[in-house]
This record gives sequence, C-alpha cells and structure tokens, in this order.
Amino acid sequence: MSHPEYILTLSCLDQRGIVHRVSGFLADHGCNIIDSAQFGDAESKLFFMRVHCALEDAAVSDLQLRAGFAELCAQMRMAGQLHHAHVKPRVLLMVSKIGHCLNDLLFRYKSGLLPVEIPAIVSNHMDFYQLAASYNIPFHHLPLAAGAGARQAQEARILELMDSHRIELVVLARYMQILSPALCEAMRGKAINIHHSFLPSFKGAKPYAQAHHRGVKLIGATAHFVTGDLDEGPIIEQDVERVDHAMDAEALSAIGRDVECVVLARAVKWFVEHRILQNGDKTVVFK
Repeated sequence: MSHPEYILTLSCLDQRGIVHRVSGFLADHGCNIIDSAQFGDAESKLFFMRVHCALEDAAVSDLQLRAGFAELCAQMRMAGQLHHAHVKPRVLLMVSKIGHCLNDLLFRYKSGLLPVEIPAIVSNHMDFYQLAASYNIPFHHLPLAAGAGARQAQEARILELMDSHRIELVVLARYMQILSPALCEAMRGKAINIHHSFLPSFKGAKPYAQAHHRGVKLIGATAHFVTGDLDEGPIIEQDVERVDHAMDAEALSAIGRDVECVVLARAVKWFVEHRILQNGDKTVVFK
C-alpha cells in the first residue's frame, strides 16, 4: 500500500531549532521524511526549508496534518505551505507569434516529463490554435483591439480564465505583450517569463540581431518571476551557450531558441515541484 506524500515548504526569520521543530512535528504526525533541504541566508536573516515526506500513519488524516502544520507556522511565525506531492499543478500557457517555447513545453507535458495539467492556452494571435488542438487543449484567442479599455478588457478575460481553471502558474512562453501593473500584481509569485539574455540587455525588437551587431560571445536566457518591472523580476534559472564571429544573426537566434526552451522548462518544473522560494528580489531554488 502506498502512502500519501507531501511537499512542505517554509520561510521565516532564522532561529535555533527550526529543523528540530519541523522534523519533530512530522514524526509526531506519522510522517517519514524522504528528502529535505534547507538554507539560511546571512544577508536577509531568513531561513528556507523544503521537505518531501510520506504520511505513514493511517490514523492521521490530511485535515489533521494541515491543521497541525498551520498551528506550527503560527507558533514560529513561518510562511509555510503543504502540497500533495503527486497532484499536478494547473498551468496556463500564454504565447504570441513565436512558438518554440510553447512547443517544447507541450512536448514535455505530453511525454510525462513535466508533471502539470494544462487546461488552456491563451494567445493574442491565431498562429498556434492548431498546435493546441493537436494536444487537445482549449485555445483562447484574446486579441488586443485598438481603443481605450481594450487591454483592460483582455486582461480581465485572462483573470477569468485563471479563476475558472484554478490556475496555479502562468507561463509566458514568449508572450510578447507588456502586462499592466494590475495584472502583474494579480499574478505575483505565480507567473514565469523567459527573457532572451542571461543579462537584462538587448531589449526591444530583433534581440539576436542586436547581439550579433555587438559581437557577443555568449548567448543566454533567463527565466524569472513576472513583476511590474519589465524583465526585472526575481531570477529562477539562467544558462548560456558560446558563440563566435563566424555565426550570423540567424545562427545566434537558433542557439538562443534552444537555450530559452531548456531554461524555461527547468524553471517551470522546479516551480511545480515546489522547489522555488522567494527571498525578496531573489529566489532560493532547492534542486
């Protein structure tokens, strides 16, 4: 008989005895720790912890475990969450006219490499409705019409979809529209974007042409949380590939697409496995 498994995450002011209290709580509630990771940040004075455990005592209910953990969080002034380890988070994908990241995420999802449910895809263009249909995922075309209030109405529809589908994560898989401050705030901590540089540079149109013009030697990508500051949210993952003078802008772009796919997929996987904890303007990622 398999036992229900949980992922416990927490953050709080660093203090003596946190690991002792948490592990003791789990033992007292019939849980066996499968793996555990923790980190104390000397700068922010915060402590972060992630524990994967199995509830082996059939006499302890899910409700009792959650109530006990809530009480422990209150006692120790911790921000904590308790997730079912094998419940797949529900993810909304958003895309415009560049589809490599969308295609990569859908393949990983269909292949079982990405433990998520994808109830909807949103786009301001129609380019990928057939791709969505091939995966049997509803495609929502939400164009940005001209005129006052168009963006507000479109973003209201996005929020409606998030609510109706109980979305836990929004992934901007090359969604090339600037989100309003209000939508960024509504998505705080649960929206990930991919940026085509390992540094916040080459903004605007044709970034790889800009990179080629500057003679860059590294092509990179950055996955980060969405905030009201464009491409400046807390960084989750980055990677790079070397390039050289013999490569034209198209070659750089092809390499960049591959890096973007890998970096975004890692960030999404770590999020849905509850491995990312925010630490102010940074993140702690328990890999």
